Amino acid sequence: MVDVADKLAYFQAITGLEDPDLCTEILSAHGWDLEQAIFSITGTESSRLSATSSSSSTTTEAAVTNTNQEPQYTGTVMAPAANNHTPGLAWKLITLPFSVISGSLGLIFGAMGLGMWAARGVLSYSLGMIRFNSPGRAGTTPFVSVTQSASEARDFVSNFERDYRSPRPNFVAESFMDALQRSRQAFKLLFVYLHSPEHPDTQAFCERALCNEALAAFVNENFVAWGGSVKASEGFKMSNSLKASRFPFCAVVMAATNQRIALLQQVEGPKSLEEMLTILQRVLEESSPVLVAARLEAEERRNNMLLREEQDAAYQAALEADRALERQRKEEQERLEREAAEAERRRKEEEEAREREAQETAGKEAALAKIREAKALSLGVEPEKGPDVMQVLVRFPSGERRGRRFNCTATIQSLYDYVDSLGCLEVESYNLVSNFPRTIYGAEKLSLSLKEAGLHPQASLFVEFN
Repeated sequence: MVDVADKLAYFQAITGLEDPDLCTEILSAHGWDLEQAIFSITGTESSRLSATSSSSSTTTEAAVTNTNQEPQYTGTVMAPAANNHTPGLAWKLITLPFSVISGSLGLIFGAMGLGMWAARGVLSYSLGMIRFNSPGRAGTTPFVSVTQSASEARDFVSNFERDYRSPRPNFVAESFMDALQRSRQAFKLLFVYLHSPEHPDTQAFCERALCNEALAAFVNENFVAWGGSVKASEGFKMSNSLKASRFPFCAVVMAATNQRIALLQQVEGPKSLEEMLTILQRVLEESSPVLVAARLEAEERRNNMLLREEQDAAYQAALEADRALERQRKEEQERLEREAAEAERRRKEEEEAREREAQETAGKEAALAKIREAKALSLGVEPEKGPDVMQVLVRFPSGERRGRRFNCTATIQSLYDYVDSLGCLEVESYNLVSNFPRTIYGAEKLSLSLKEAGLHPQASLFVEFN
């Protein structure tokens, strides 16, 4: 059975209503459902989950369970009113102004500290880029909006550090689900503290127990700590989800699967330092096997992933080596093919050159043969011996000797034609020379007759290359 006095004090702290009789009437009209009663005052019924039950029995959608169950965390607890009688006249009069104001100026409740009017769910994220320019201020720096949950968490950490001395738990300045994810990654439990600033036992608990050096060091070393104010949206949602009935309120939760959380321990009401340390130590010892198993499982997954990465890297290296060998083989084959093609090209060029040379040589020889034949024909028939006939002997550089009879009226050119017709020389430029006396019968003497040249009745000449 929930403590009626605590609910009444909590309702007064949230709504700011001081009349206990009026608050009792409002709570009674809503079956002592804090959330329904508070939302009826703020006039934001649209933020509640619209669901009704066909049966008269009470149904509850819980966000967290104990260690035996792990229902999914929704951030919302919905309980239909057990008593639906009509509220009294005084309650109607007091709620009418709230309904009018909230219907037209909903933002006024944020300034009054009623931030829960905008909270549909603890995990709703609204990401966007917001740019503004303040009047009279040029070049205001644009900023990125953060989620409401993260903003509330930062405000709580800032206010808690301002109000309480060190040492203290290192509350993370992020949303509950982000803190839960952080604890999962660190293989630690999540220590949750719900702060009710106006509760009479809050300050003493924070100063004597929560901010004690021993407890703060123990929490910081073994837990991820998250805190929230019940006057803020996410803190209020968590107080309903965790079924917080008395303050100060602490809890230890653990991340489970599929965005579920397991509630391991609730600590409600003022506790001494020794009681807190004993409870947290016991919870930590009971949960250590699960955390160790989770850490070992994660390490095994990480090692398996590293092994797969190493195997993939080795496979890729071997594949690249095979590709390199294949490229080298292809390059060598292409090189050999290029060399073979180049050798074939050179062979063909040399063969063609030889054929051209042979053709040129044959052409030259044919031309020379024709020339020799023509010169031989120009000499005519060798004359018989007689007084006007002379004997000419020609000695070649090879030592060969050739002779012929010529008429004394024949010219020196006839001697050259005779030598050319023999085909014994491979050069075209030469002179006929006599030894005693040495006389060169060059181009200037070609028209002289043999008799005029002094070669009659016989002459001995040799060939001299130019």
